[in-house]
Amino acid sequence: MKIISIQNNLGVPKYKQIIHSIEKTIEKGLLKKDERLPSINKVCLEFSLSRDTVLQAYEELKKRGIIYAILGKGYYIKSTETTIKQKIFLLFDELNIFKEDIYNSFLKNIEKNAQVDIFFHNFNPTIFKKLVNDSNGSYTKYIIMPTNLVEAAPIIKTLPVDEVYILDQTNSELTAYPAIYQNHRKDIYDALIKGKSKLKKYQKLILIFPGSKEPLEMKIGFENFCRENDFDFEIITEFENREINKGEVYIIPNDRDLVSVIEKSKTQNLKLGGDYGIISYNDTPLKKVVENGITTISTDFDAMGKILAQMILSEQRDQIENKCALIVRNSL
Repeated sequence: MKIISIQNNLGVPKYKQIIHSIEKTIEKGLLKKDERLPSINKVCLEFSLSRDTVLQAYEELKKRGIIYAILGKGYYIKSTETTIKQKIFLLFDELNIFKEDIYNSFLKNIEKNAQVDIFFHNFNPTIFKKLVNDSNGSYTKYIIMPTNLVEAAPIIKTLPVDEVYILDQTNSELTAYPAIYQNHRKDIYDALIKGKSKLKKYQKLILIFPGSKEPLEMKIGFENFCRENDFDFEIITEFENREINKGEVYIIPNDRDLVSVIEKSKTQNLKLGGDYGIISYNDTPLKKVVENGITTISTDFDAMGKILAQMILSEQRDQIENKCALIVRNSL
């Protein structure tokens, strides 16, 4: 049984001809699961090819989950499903409504014959390292959300550089990789500039910044705005057991803190948008109606997923800053 055929002067790279030949042989039912492929040396000798050419073809099939390797024995058929052209590793930090929006938008815009496997590291560097290491060599593309993990860059650099995309946050150590990201320092600064006229009626701006998950750049952008525009400000790690003073505005990245602040204001009989103000992070339909509307600083998560899919399909290798906006409502 002839598994591989190569034609000279076809205009198609030899490694792609190897891939196509193996796919067609599988589709005809002539190769079954766990059957062995011709060795790399045998293919090289038969068609006068370099070892790198044959290895490139086999590794591509391996990444797509069609074949697997046994050290010292060779390559074998793992799956007879050949329609999967992209096998994508997607590593998020945590599951929430905003990551769900990115994920759904990405799936909607990526090609139909792509398999997307999603994982979560939950801001744990040990889990992050294990998931990346375990995935290495098994996917055609790697989409990584490194967040604020200081150990992330060296781990990401163990992956094939041409197959990695950075999502949501990037840093100076990851400039070699294409990315769609939020510029947290600029986003909060520009949003507060836009809302400056409304902020002037308040006496103090307070950022609730636990610091375990939130980007450090957010804190820096907040400090820069307050200092450059002569606003009294404070940064706190938690709101628990705090009294709200009239004239304060709370900038709140975490929705749990948003609930705590609103609940506390009710016990103090304070009016939101009058006695005190709130700017929340990341818009949701609920924030349009809660307390007659919560002002938000929000990026377009749907656009982020769409742009990411377009980058992969076109093999675009830019670093793209996702747009962010201040949505002003009655809480300010």
